[in-house]
Amino acid sequence: MKDISIAGIDRRALFGRNDQHLAHLEERYSIRLVARGDKLTIKGADASVREANSFLSRLIKRMRHGPPIEAAELENLIYCGSILPSDHSTRSNSVAHTYKTAIYPRTGGQAKYLAAIDNNDVVFGIGPAGTGKTYLAVAMAVAALRQKQISRILLARPAVEAGEKLGFLPGSFEDKVDPYLRPLYDALQDLMEPERLRRMQDMKIVEVVPLAYMRGRTLNDSFIILDEAQNTTPQQMKMFLTRLGSHSKAVVTGDITQTDLRADQPSGLVVAPKILTGIAGLAFVRLNERDVVRNPLVQKIIKAYDSYEEAHASADP
Repeated sequence: MKDISIAGIDRRALFGRNDQHLAHLEERYSIRLVARGDKLTIKGADASVREANSFLSRLIKRMRHGPPIEAAELENLIYCGSILPSDHSTRSNSVAHTYKTAIYPRTGGQAKYLAAIDNNDVVFGIGPAGTGKTYLAVAMAVAALRQKQISRILLARPAVEAGEKLGFLPGSFEDKVDPYLRPLYDALQDLMEPERLRRMQDMKIVEVVPLAYMRGRTLNDSFIILDEAQNTTPQQMKMFLTRLGSHSKAVVTGDITQTDLRADQPSGLVVAPKILTGIAGLAFVRLNERDVVRNPLVQKIIKAYDSYEEAHASADP
């Protein structure tokens, strides 16, 4: 049995609606949790109590001393079971100070991802939807621009469904590419004030473009992000990576399980790790379902699909 102080903690947030968070923790650790006053008592086998106490102690410390936790993030921490240390030195080394807010990693995988971007010129962030691959990369780009480490940001996406030509879609150029680039605009709008973003786009300090329009460019003093890279061909991936100029940084993000390429067309994101081995200044970071920071149900969906695909792969001759 072990008692933990929950004084000063939002009990409703910690316990969840109808105590569903406590029920989940009881099931995960095979324990019983009893709340009395400002104490939460953990009952069960010694090993289970120690494990649950370690998790809950770190969670409560994070709630007391870390940056404010939104309800969705708190729920994710409880269902993920992955909590970063809440001491100041750890958080300050894994943070993107954007124009509007400070963005902290929410999982160990995200912390490794931000550290890799800090310490390398080219980083591949590979993982499922909801792991923050694109959002964190954009946050690091905006932070670098704010700190004058680079002079411009360029965000690119392949427009596979439009054949990279976009000509048959109605409207202006912006109208044609907007559906493919909207997620990048959404991230920028979260991290920069509207007027600042408009001004920087007008001055071409911030550009959001289809991948096809990067051909022939050399980008110096830039932070370049290629999103949805699983939809690039190996030739397009090479083209993108060779746009990197002096004093520039590139981040490539994608989910190799969700390619929109033809079945007979290899993905540049799948081929790249086989080619780019042992290169200093280039890193691959693989995120997984434990790094998902959306609704906890997304983690279960990803696990279910992974299990299904593994079972059918092993059954194939």
